[in-house]
Amino acid sequence: MVIHFIVVGQKMPQWVQTGYGEYAKRLPGACSLKLVEIPMAQRGKSGSVSQYKAEEAKRILAAVPKGAKLIVLDENGQMPSTVGFSKKLDDWLVSGQDIALVVGGPDGLDGALVQQAEWVWGLSKLTLPHPLVRVMVAEQVYRAWSLLQNHPYHRA
Repeated sequence: MVIHFIVVGQKMPQWVQTGYGEYAKRLPGACSLKLVEIPMAQRGKSGSVSQYKAEEAKRILAAVPKGAKLIVLDENGQMPSTVGFSKKLDDWLVSGQDIALVVGGPDGLDGALVQQAEWVWGLSKLTLPHPLVRVMVAEQVYRAWSLLQNHPYHRA
């Protein structure tokens, strides 16, 4: 299974690339994490937030591989425990389907895109910076996988 981590935004600082890369490389081929960066919609004086989100949604959907389960991150999504998320990951692994895990741009995700998702995941009630979210998601996927493997990384 491949988790296609589709994110709006490019050109992250080196610490983000290093942090994300550290966790992504720890995952085995059976549960790999592949970063797909989508350019943000060009902001201007004449555009609207809804237009930007709709444009980004089109780009995101074009990047979702055929047959992949669409999972989106949203502040209003379900906030499972580590064990709960590991169960979700286990279900995905058992299904054998690829996952498209989506993080929107600075304005969030288009509502129609969120409605298409099979699951809406929330990391926190706090507003988190997008660079940090990349690292956190990679770490949480690795942590969930390590829990499923009885690896000592997760100590609860």
